[in-house]
Amino acid sequence: MADIEMKNIVKKYGDGFPAVNDVTLDVQDGEFMILVGPSGCGKSTLLRMIVGLEDITSGEMKIGGKVVNTIAPRQRNLSMVFQNYALYPHLTVFENIAFPLRLAKKPDDEVRRRVNETAELLELTEHLERKPANLSGGQRQRVAMGRAIVRQADAFLFDEPLSNLDAKLRGQMRAEISRLQRRLGVTTVYVTHDQTEAMTLGDRVAVLRKGVLQQVGSPRELYEEPSNLFVAGFIGSPSMNFLPATIEKAADGTHLDTPLGRFPMPEKGHAAASGDRSVVLVGVRPEHFEDATLVSDEKRARGAVVRAHVDVTEWLGNELYAYVPYEAPADLADKLRDLSRELDSDQMRTQAVVALDPASLITEGQQAELWIDTGRIQLFDPATGENLTRDEDRVTELARRAEQARQAQRRGQNGAASGNGEAKAEERTEEPGSASAEPGTNPD
Repeated sequence: MADIEMKNIVKKYGDGFPAVNDVTLDVQDGEFMILVGPSGCGKSTLLRMIVGLEDITSGEMKIGGKVVNTIAPRQRNLSMVFQNYALYPHLTVFENIAFPLRLAKKPDDEVRRRVNETAELLELTEHLERKPANLSGGQRQRVAMGRAIVRQADAFLFDEPLSNLDAKLRGQMRAEISRLQRRLGVTTVYVTHDQTEAMTLGDRVAVLRKGVLQQVGSPRELYEEPSNLFVAGFIGSPSMNFLPATIEKAADGTHLDTPLGRFPMPEKGHAAASGDRSVVLVGVRPEHFEDATLVSDEKRARGAVVRAHVDVTEWLGNELYAYVPYEAPADLADKLRDLSRELDSDQMRTQAVVALDPASLITEGQQAELWIDTGRIQLFDPATGENLTRDEDRVTELARRAEQARQAQRRGQNGAASGNGEAKAEERTEEPGSASAEPGTNPD
């Protein structure tokens, strides 16, 4: 295993366009790091620079403390899993997994042992003599992962490995990859454009936008304390709503006048954060709305009630989404549309997405009373996108807790690995031939 250090990494192509622009990022030994962002943000390019498939224009890349800028990919001892599996169709599962060991000219008995151990780990033992064409998509991806594992590399690199799978299988494979990484404790860098994968898999998540690193932190930190408008909009599904708001100061306090209604500005430092700005963008996550008729009086007092026209509803049994269109000033509407396009959602109109209790009887075409948890809203500068209400003390606390959880997990892995090693040593002593198996077709 090894840590990966990136310092001021830049990748420019022939036309001078910086696909990756001054990225500095440290991946700790044994950490599961996610690189996430919309299409064209530079995440795959950065991954390919780590493995050596792309040259680095400037900056320094270290793996295990060693500068690797000019070291060939095969000498970096990294394993990469691609989106399209990259399996050899004429070879059996056994020989596909064994291929890196054959190239390294490992003895046959070692090849058999390592392939069988890996196949058992991935539940592929019964498929070892089959060809890739006779496997499902999930099984092919597990074979590709097996080929990466068998090399005993310093780090695993995943380039959108689940993109070709259907939604149900993606969910299953996410769980398998997470379980496998925790069990092996190998440094892992995982590229995806799917923020659900980013939120569920990673110890930390690095968000990229047009080649520039926007924020690095635990999934919870990015969700609760995004550094800017882009991160807030990208992390979360459905994404955060952004409502243009005019700040009104009156004798009874400061209020926010939004397209959905007027309500008091929360006391939690929001008034001070807005400074002398007269217009801000109010960020409200869909789950921070509720049908006002289902909210208790006690809960009502902790927020505000607005009336809004519901255009469309989607009742899914376990959840209900309502879509509330609104008008925004032309300049802010253009900015929100540009942001939506960059986030790959490309909304046709400005609208708020509201997540309601499925027991709600709100239907499309009606004026509805919606409760907003105003204590959870965030304010953004419309010009710069900066989060004006980011709580740095909360950020520090979330980072500390995430690191504690990761260290506790690693201690558990080390204990389990030690126990498994002793058990396997006993098995080999008692049954010398128990790990052997006939190999499949030789790659030569």
